[in-house]
Amino acid sequence: MDSLLNYSDILKKTVQEATRDQPSVQQIKLYPVCDFDSGHFLVVATGLDKQGWNDFILFHARVVDRQVIIEMDNFEEGLISSLIDAGIREEDIITGFNYHRSVAIS
Repeated sequence: MDSLLNYSDILKKTVQEATRDQPSVQQIKLYPVCDFDSGHFLVVATGLDKQGWNDFILFHARVVDRQVIIEMDNFEEGLISSLIDAGIREEDIITGFNYHRSVAIS
């Protein structure tokens, strides 16, 4: 199977699984957002807490050139180990900071 498609499938499954356990303390809901065409996979949190309305990104990854770029991972334990356990090669995972730095240098 093409790793690009496989990595997209793994990302979709991982963000969907990450949203199954919803926060119970406040009225915040987690939503998976998966766009295969652009290669973006996110977990978005929206809802009310004690300070008002919130709408923020907990996790954002992209598939670029057969690599997974982790732009943001604000989960307590992170999702990278889940991605590796699901079949994404560790050497194919890059943090957004390192990716953007290497692009700027080249």
